[in-house]
Amino acid sequence: MSSAETLAPPAGAAASRRTAAARSPYDVEAVRRDFPILSRRVHGKPLVYLDNAATTQKPVPVLDAERDVYERIYANIHRGVHLLSVESTDAYDAVRGKVRALVNAPDAREIIFLRGTTEAVNLVAQTYGRRNVGPGDEVLITALEHHSNIVPWQMLCEEKGATLRVAPINQKGEVPLDTFRALVTDRTKIAAVAHVSNALGTVNPIREMADITHARGIPLLVDGAQAVPRLPVDVQELGCDFYAFSGHKVYGPSGTGVLWGRAALLEAMPPWQGGGDMISSVTFEKTTWNVLPYKFEAGTPNIAGVIALGAAIDYVTSLGLDRIEAHEDDLLAYATECVQSIPDVRLIGTAAKKAAVLSFTIEGVHPHDIGTVLDREGIAVRTGHHCAQPVMDFFRVPATARASFGLYNTRQEVDVLAGGIRQVIRMFR
Repeated sequence: MSSAETLAPPAGAAASRRTAAARSPYDVEAVRRDFPILSRRVHGKPLVYLDNAATTQKPVPVLDAERDVYERIYANIHRGVHLLSVESTDAYDAVRGKVRALVNAPDAREIIFLRGTTEAVNLVAQTYGRRNVGPGDEVLITALEHHSNIVPWQMLCEEKGATLRVAPINQKGEVPLDTFRALVTDRTKIAAVAHVSNALGTVNPIREMADITHARGIPLLVDGAQAVPRLPVDVQELGCDFYAFSGHKVYGPSGTGVLWGRAALLEAMPPWQGGGDMISSVTFEKTTWNVLPYKFEAGTPNIAGVIALGAAIDYVTSLGLDRIEAHEDDLLAYATECVQSIPDVRLIGTAAKKAAVLSFTIEGVHPHDIGTVLDREGIAVRTGHHCAQPVMDFFRVPATARASFGLYNTRQEVDVLAGGIRQVIRMFR
């Protein structure tokens, strides 16, 4: 048994923690005290951080965990017999079990540590894709995708002489299942979709999409970067074949991320990068590969970052992802009501099922100007195309302003946002 499996929490541990947490009220003020950056002021105003879809702030347990590694146990992992190496290795490998429990993966061996969602998608495109996609084949994505789930597939299709197919969206920002189903053919070799749109907040029906692709024996990759921080995720219930997410969006360090994949698929895929730790033996004549998950983890990883990611997982799990989802759903509903009542504001993305993202424009005001004025009020939002230019093209806007909510945001901050939007309108009228 691997050290990751040995140190993994029992299968029901995360669920038990969520159940226990659900018995107490969600205390957002107590949560906010865990995030030191939220106490600072910006341009003399209290910080209102509403850019969580881009990246999240870090709680004290995550800051402490990363500092503790460097102050107390830091050494390279999987290679040393001295105590520091053993302690670092045990702490690092324990996180694999935490990730397994977080997404309910069948086996800790299926958890691959990477730099983020972008690297995870590229890994699948350059290993599974290169081996299974050829001339005349097709790769299916949707019109909602982040560039990180478009460009790797474009590169693969160009190299292999394949075609990239795109399932369109409707005016609400949803992917109709009938149009998605119609694009799945015998030529489709893999499909890749976002669980939650970073630009619009649309939540895709992953289980139904997986059923559609599996009916033709086609694997489904899911970009879960926006889902894992705010939704309970169960890869077995979703039925997908690959699932990727980034540590920095789930209140952990940047430069960390995860790819989960079905063991049978990962076993059949060649390594992506060569180097230390991903080998079993090396001679000048032949190299053989290490076992899962190490086959895909070449070189010295972000040791302290992964260990701190484990602390972030502990943190969100202790709060309860079901309660985080409910809290953010309440904020989104309240913000939608407040913002759409303001004259000259247009909401972009009105799907029936959304996560905590509110994209909008103001008639006659460029989104960058919106962001600049809001910043002077202490409000941090994202403006631009959000690495989703095809979405902007569909809605015929150059960019949007995007407020995205996290587990520490409040209704009072939504009120500040609405006041800031009114201030923008006054300035430009």
